Amino acid sequence: MSGEAAYEAVTDYIENEIGFATSHYNDSYLKRRLSSRMRRTGVEGYDEYFDVLEDNDDEAQELLDSLSINVTGFFRNPDVWEGIRGVLRDLSGNNASVHVWSAACADGREPYSLAMLAMDDPRVDAEKFHFYGTDINDQSLQTAQYGEYSSSRTVDIEDQLSFLSNFHTYVERSDDTFRMREEVRRKVTFAKHDLINDESKSGFDLVVCRNLFIYIDNEYKRPILRTIADSLKKGGYLVIGKAETIPPQLKSAFEVLDGRLRIYRRD
Repeated sequence: MSGEAAYEAVTDYIENEIGFATSHYNDSYLKRRLSSRMRRTGVEGYDEYFDVLEDNDDEAQELLDSLSINVTGFFRNPDVWEGIRGVLRDLSGNNASVHVWSAACADGREPYSLAMLAMDDPRVDAEKFHFYGTDINDQSLQTAQYGEYSSSRTVDIEDQLSFLSNFHTYVERSDDTFRMREEVRRKVTFAKHDLINDESKSGFDLVVCRNLFIYIDNEYKRPILRTIADSLKKGGYLVIGKAETIPPQLKSAFEVLDGRLRIYRRD
């Protein structure tokens, strides 16, 4: 097979046999992730890698873990989190109970950030809030449920958490390892959910889904956002990534509250 034909054979196999919807993602993203796995397995072409996938269930799982988008951090883009703070205050003042969904949450740092922000803000009644984090990656969800994270050469957890003036109230620290305290972990429920293939949820007051759509082909952004829109209550809030936009066909479903921070309200 030629290079492009072999690439298509690999992506078809991933979609049909492994269950990851490669057709929804842009090629540049897929090729970066595939190249990384090919280097690790010591093969040079897509045709060789196809044979590895067919013969090795462990590699199929490693590839699935690699393809699942897991770029995350605590309080990523602090200006957005100041905007989210205002949303939490509004929801706290106007609702008896509040349900918040962090969709495609990777290893859980985003829903934990939401929970800590609610608990830390004196103008937010955290007891009203129920936080949910979902992802398609089982390994990421296991990390999320345990709630322990470590600094590395490129990731400074303390710096991320310093968005809060006294993060130690919510986090136990041992050297470069940080674990969410039990009262924070109790605030967040984690579950597996695929935004591409699974049904919408319902009854959410706020959905945060940041930095997923930059990897998704344009034609598939609309059904994913429709799933999210159907999961929101009327008047509920949506926050997406700062580099992302809502497709024109769905703009009528949302009111722009802050275009720079990408904060919207469901009409």
